[in-house]
Amino acid sequence: MGRSGQAFAKAAAEGRGALVGYLPVGYPDVPTSHAAIRALTEGTDGQGVDLVEVGMPYSDPVMDGPTVQRAGTRALARGVRTTDLFGAVEAAVGAGVPAVVMTYWNIVERYGVEKFSRDLANAGGAGLITPDLTPDEAQEWISASDAHGLDRIFLVSPSSTAARLESTVAACRGWVYATAVMGVTGARAEVSSRAPELVARIREVDGDVPVGVGLGVSNGAQAHEITRYASGAIVGSALVNTLLRADDAGTPDDLSGLRELVADLASGIRGNH
Repeated sequence: MGRSGQAFAKAAAEGRGALVGYLPVGYPDVPTSHAAIRALTEGTDGQGVDLVEVGMPYSDPVMDGPTVQRAGTRALARGVRTTDLFGAVEAAVGAGVPAVVMTYWNIVERYGVEKFSRDLANAGGAGLITPDLTPDEAQEWISASDAHGLDRIFLVSPSSTAARLESTVAACRGWVYATAVMGVTGARAEVSSRAPELVARIREVDGDVPVGVGLGVSNGAQAHEITRYASGAIVGSALVNTLLRADDAGTPDDLSGLRELVADLASGIRGNH
């Protein structure tokens, strides 16, 4: 199951789905991004996400929509470095919530796969989400993750063939990331109707693996709707948007909007809407 998979199991034991929240390290600056991650775990009343997804800004973010791109571009301009990831992971773990890193593979490769895996494990990280790495090209990562006890979260989409779906699910440890819509990330008014079908296909391959659905969730009602058929809901752009609004307003350290959205999501996922 892996350490990140245990977050899904714990939520399931409480009779609900898991809430996974994404924020990039370094935005609006490194210290405030750590504070934002802690806010992600707390909301307004102590109920926050079950699993933190720490994003690493990248210069060529092919999968990221405009919201995450804007935040990432600003973070890079303000000097964020790959090593800052590990402090962000420690901030989440220190708040009592497991953390995984979402990163494009080139960043890990340039840092050194073994070194990155070691440093992530030493920071208390649970594993990696690798959106642009497929299992058949991941032998070095599979070996390093086995050596350091890290989870491997690969992505599947509605366009995944039956063979690709089977090989990807088999290579995952922790959980499977199901991208519910085709294209780049971004909050949407409605979550893709193709998501339930994709989750059903994953469960035909492995009925026990936790499945998180991402790309498009923007409120608690949507998060709850996803957990009617999936193990967890992944929220990214909507959370990042609260930081962008605060930064644009000249109050980058104001995390009240973030906390309020987290509270809505946490309430929604518990069926309190």
